[in-house]
Amino acid sequence: MTSKYKVGSHTKHRLIYHFTFVPKYRKEILRGKLKKRIVELFEECCEVNDWYIHQLEILSEHIHLLIQLNTSDSPAKAMQYIKGGSSIMLRKEFHNELKAFLWGDSFWADGYFTETIGSKNEEVIKAYLNNQQTKHSKASHSSPGLKAR
Repeated sequence: MTSKYKVGSHTKHRLIYHFTFVPKYRKEILRGKLKKRIVELFEECCEVNDWYIHQLEILSEHIHLLIQLNTSDSPAKAMQYIKGGSSIMLRKEFHNELKAFLWGDSFWADGYFTETIGSKNEEVIKAYLNNQQTKHSKASHSSPGLKAR
């Protein structure tokens, strides 16, 4: 992203949201090839919808996503596309690995946490997200998530 702000025909905006969500049953499965595929799917979804991932931290049992949306996109719509689309693909591509402990039609647990962030607290939130890898590294052997570009 070359500019801090997105510009439309009649708007100039910076709508950044912090989302946190978990896989079904909060299983510690977000590792390896599955984790790599999640990054790819989230990036594809953002590219198609003209969203921008500022930071993505994938821990073994939950995800933190710092994402910039457009004025026409609600946080609920973004989560529907990100979680819904990735759930379909992950369950199809990793069926054998997931069938033992994830049943039903969804990969992600219902719901999510979200909050808007402004320019003043963006660095505080990014520091918190960066600290999550350290905090959870004793319990999880996951690699760092996608960092801000």
